[in-house]
Amino acid sequence: MIGKRLGHSYSQRYFEELFAHLGLSDHTYRLAEMEDLSLLRKWVVDEGIAGFNVTIPYKKAVLPLLDAVDISATAIGAVNCVTVKEGLLTGHNTDAPAFGQTIDEDPAWALGEDTLALVLGTGGAAKAVGYALKERGQDCYYVSRKPITGTSIGYDDAYRQVSAWNPKHPNGRILIVNATPVGMYPDTEGNPWSRMDLIDRRCLVYDLIYNPSPTLLLKQAAERGATTKNGLAMLYRQAELSWELFRS
Repeated sequence: MIGKRLGHSYSQRYFEELFAHLGLSDHTYRLAEMEDLSLLRKWVVDEGIAGFNVTIPYKKAVLPLLDAVDISATAIGAVNCVTVKEGLLTGHNTDAPAFGQTIDEDPAWALGEDTLALVLGTGGAAKAVGYALKERGQDCYYVSRKPITGTSIGYDDAYRQVSAWNPKHPNGRILIVNATPVGMYPDTEGNPWSRMDLIDRRCLVYDLIYNPSPTLLLKQAAERGATTKNGLAMLYRQAELSWELFRS
């Protein structure tokens, strides 16, 4: 896995346990912290890399360095899995189906017409979540600290959306997905959503962060009666999907 800071990641442990279970003693999975991607191809060649995952902040930045990108990853605009075959690097996105599957399999997370969805962040993970929601007929707002007109809204606008939604939709639901690194180990005191007074039992709060568990966001949301979920199941699901691509 490549990323800038990987001390929070459980991916190496997952794959090492998988390889041990399958008896693949000649397989290894390592975490490779990179300050930038300028030497990515050299790294792939020198290390004999057969495939790798991509995490913050390179899910978008890696795109121009690839030889090909599959249809869904192209539509999402982000890659979290790269296969290497005969020297060619092909990008894929297993985040989107992983997120979608983790909500599909849980009846408590069933989305309907009367749902307001907010995705915190505009990076690769956020775009994957938005893509998965759109596949399920659910529109969403991307929320950013530096909003871009027509692309995302600011947090104050998001709070206004929720405030206006609540009285008009007494039986509606509000889905908030944190796709930012705020609250992730080692900076565990962060909470990207400052208006916890807007959270109640009708809210579904999904934090893609799995370390720590629960995050401050999930802890405070649960205290207010919200249904919560962290990103551990999504991590494992996207890893399973990545492994299918690596071995295909």
